[in-house]
Amino acid sequence: MSLLDLVKDAGIIGAGGAGFPTHAKLASKAEYILMNGAECEPLLRVDQQLMILFPDEIIKGFAEAGRLVEAKKAIIGIKGKHKEVVSTLRERISALQLGDYVEVKELADMYPAGDEQVLVYELTGRVVPEAGIPIQVGCVVVNSETALNIYNASLGKAVTEKYITVAGDIPNRLTIKVPVGTPVIDVLKLSGIENFDDYTVIDGGPMMGPVMSSLDGYVTKKNKGFVILKKQHYLIRKKSMKMDQTKRINRASCEQCRMCTDLCPRYLLGHNMQPHKMMRTLNYTLADTEEQKISYLCCQCNLCELFSCPAGLYPKAANQYIKQKLMEQNLRYQPVQKEYSPRKSREHRLLPSKRLVARLGLRDFDKPAPMTEIGLNSEQVSIATSQHVGAPAVPVVSVGDHVQAGQLIGKIPENSLGAAIHASIAGTVVECGNGFVTIRRD
Repeated sequence: MSLLDLVKDAGIIGAGGAGFPTHAKLASKAEYILMNGAECEPLLRVDQQLMILFPDEIIKGFAEAGRLVEAKKAIIGIKGKHKEVVSTLRERISALQLGDYVEVKELADMYPAGDEQVLVYELTGRVVPEAGIPIQVGCVVVNSETALNIYNASLGKAVTEKYITVAGDIPNRLTIKVPVGTPVIDVLKLSGIENFDDYTVIDGGPMMGPVMSSLDGYVTKKNKGFVILKKQHYLIRKKSMKMDQTKRINRASCEQCRMCTDLCPRYLLGHNMQPHKMMRTLNYTLADTEEQKISYLCCQCNLCELFSCPAGLYPKAANQYIKQKLMEQNLRYQPVQKEYSPRKSREHRLLPSKRLVARLGLRDFDKPAPMTEIGLNSEQVSIATSQHVGAPAVPVVSVGDHVQAGQLIGKIPENSLGAAIHASIAGTVVECGNGFVTIRRD
């Protein structure tokens, strides 16, 4: 069986948060394959630890994926501040005799170094076109945990476990491996907190992760971390603002200073993303939909809203609102430019991560979250049939069936983009429907 088929059968998706099926990405041919080890979201610690714990597996999986897409070079991007990780990877690349193919490039400690298009530019000097994807400039990008999963797939092992950082204003900061489908609340309680009445949880990093409205969910292959903060924390209050509230605040206070645009990562790459114009449109109810279409170029990094705006306004929310209105009218952005180059001011406007952490009020919580071996044996797991980009998996098991860990429980629908799902524990299927396959542990 080919590596591509093994990756497809293993149900691998982007582990960095996007959830795009990896087999579809690796079906392309590229000049470069890039590994995103930047992990630029504050407080998250998964990738940097995996590259220390499993360097050989990650390097081999990454190199195998590179040869699959016929890339002439495989480049690992990681922040230079992670000196031990950089040293370990370079040592193991040499020991594995892959130095002529796999290379480590150090990234500046800035946000958002892990944005896919920013990473492509930093590692290759190429700018992905507006509304485009890396393959348009000859690049395929995978996350470091995805590379580990590719290696495991080459050995016939499906994705049944997920590495997650639990961080924030908590007694115990840690990173842990848990079965896919584990109740989120079971993971959160490892923080040392039992009663969450006074806390709110961010699903993912503090910049791009949404506030969780309920803690009743289940771990998916996309989860990267949970940030737990007191309800009165600045970041929670900011992220909890409703759209109607943000519109009123924006209309009352925006003075068109254009700081949101001047620091926008996509604008600095040469794209036409200009958040201050979306604020202007919202404030003055401008009707030129052609100008509004640039809202599609937003990468949702949240820099404009959580750092750039000196008045603490909500440019990203304005952009989201306008984009939603355009989508309802089926109006899409059509790029005009053919070639792109970064703006001359870019190198002077990159945001140091430490400044961002301080602005977010997270300096006291920006501490190690060590990998911890804890046997988290939840009584049952609920594995979502839709935890990836594309069509939901079609269950191939029924209530009452006994399954083993790693067994296929959901397949990709015919002629569809999607990903397979597998049992993460041995047990009995007790529910199959409503978007989940629930297994009770033996």
